[in-house]
Amino acid sequence: MAKFKHPQILTCSDLITGDVMFMQEGDWNRDHRRAKVAHTEEEAAALLARGLADFAKNRVIDVYLVDIAISADGHPEPIHYREKIRTLGPTMRLDLGKQAEATFAGDI
Repeated sequence: MAKFKHPQILTCSDLITGDVMFMQEGDWNRDHRRAKVAHTEEEAAALLARGLADFAKNRVIDVYLVDIAISADGHPEPIHYREKIRTLGPTMRLDLGKQAEATFAGDI
């Protein structure tokens, strides 16, 4: 595991729908703002282990940790541009995916 520098959240893709998902307290969710935040290397390792268990059960694919910052409103926000894009959904058509739901105004 890489050196722990920032709080992290766990992401994956749903095996059936292909949706980008984020681990929350009990299960996966499409909203990154509800993701469980790992503040230590140990918490991050526990999150990753949970995600890899779901991968082993063929529920999800492409499980990995994402560096985040905590926004002014207290929600986790990805630091890297790639992950910011993944929180919005497909980029080819703005009438599809999370951006079409317009649940987080100002992000688009």
